[in-house]
Amino acid sequence: MDSASTMEVGASSSWSRAMLQISPYTFAALGIAIAIGVSVLGAAWGIYITGSSLIGAAIKAPRITSKNLISVIFCEAVAIYGVIVAIILQTKLESVPASQLYAPESLRAGYAIFASGIIVGFANLVCGLCVGIIGSSCALSDAQNSSLFVKILVIEIFGSALGLFGVIVGIIMSAQATWPAAT
Repeated sequence: MDSASTMEVGASSSWSRAMLQISPYTFAALGIAIAIGVSVLGAAWGIYITGSSLIGAAIKAPRITSKNLISVIFCEAVAIYGVIVAIILQTKLESVPASQLYAPESLRAGYAIFASGIIVGFANLVCGLCVGIIGSSCALSDAQNSSLFVKILVIEIFGSALGLFGVIVGIIMSAQATWPAAT
């Protein structure tokens, strides 16, 4: 019983040691990669969903093709959100002396950029899916009844706002990324 509790304490402290021994630049780079990569994945998935429905519905009503491309543009905006935030996060990286690489300020900055990238990436993944599904519904509905296009487009705009919320939260979180000054 005593050795089991010792193993638990050792296991939990090994995680904290691992977190403290990984370079904050590694966490920052992962955050930037997740922000852009997962955002592009969300955009691609949304375009796939919208595009397949748009092409299928255009067989019945070819008139819907041009005006329903707005749904694809909304999906593409999700990828652009990820690119913008990745650029912002990249500008947050600063060089610190090796002696201050694992200082609390450095770790905090690396974790802040990492968390910001995760928030933005996954918010845009969900946003891309949301906009893709609504865009699919918009194309199918417009093929049946053209008066529904504007009504569903308004809903799609609200779905697109989810990605903007993720960008705003990511920018707020990245404001915590302040690296220690070189001495």
